[in-house]
Amino acid sequence: MDAEKEIHELKQKIDKGKAMRYKAEVRLEELQKQRQLILDELEKLNVKPEELDKEIEKASKEIEDLLKKAKELLPKDLEA
Repeated sequence: MDAEKEIHELKQKIDKGKAMRYKAEVRLEELQKQRQLILDELEKLNVKPEELDKEIEKASKEIEDLLKKAKELLPKDLEA
């Protein structure tokens, strides 16, 4: 392979690498913005990120309890 062709191929690879890097930087920026929006929303809800799993479990339990209460309030002859 002659030097000119090799240089051309290297330039193409460099350009491709630059394009990939730019896309990655844009994606990183998008993800950082999303992360900040989520953190802001958690702050509004007074939930710390490290307590999120606990809060999800708490909400799931509350939903289960409310569903159970709703079923108990239904007349027995309506149950399938």
